[in-house]
Amino acid sequence: MFIHKTQIRVRYAETDQMSYTYHGVYAQYYELGRVEALRSLGYSYKEMEEKDDVMMPVMTLHQRFVRPAMYDELLTIQTTLRKMPERFITFHVEIFNENGKLVNGGSVKLCFLDKHSRKSRLAPDVFVEKLNPFFPNV
Repeated sequence: MFIHKTQIRVRYAETDQMSYTYHGVYAQYYELGRVEALRSLGYSYKEMEEKDDVMMPVMTLHQRFVRPAMYDELLTIQTTLRKMPERFITFHVEIFNENGKLVNGGSVKLCFLDKHSRKSRLAPDVFVEKLNPFFPNV
């Protein structure tokens, strides 16, 4: 299993009149978690698209809202891969507030597409190699 954590501070533009983080912003937080998780492996979305000609469109996004995140609060985004990706990859996300309380949780499922043909394909070999140490029994 691969787990990565990153942090973000809730910005004023991301809040509503109650100073709560607007619900639509959480999808962006999920993306931030995914991008930084890949970057921590020494591999980026940009590399995947430009060097490996692979794109990853979102197929499903599930979220549950547990409690509000407030303006100027420092959030921790924990992104987890529970299984080795093949044609699909599912990122499980938990967002915690400064007190370590769960604010939001869910998952996002993406597929791997060839950039030119737009057809489904397996995860890039270089990505799988970087994840191998986290999934020793695969």
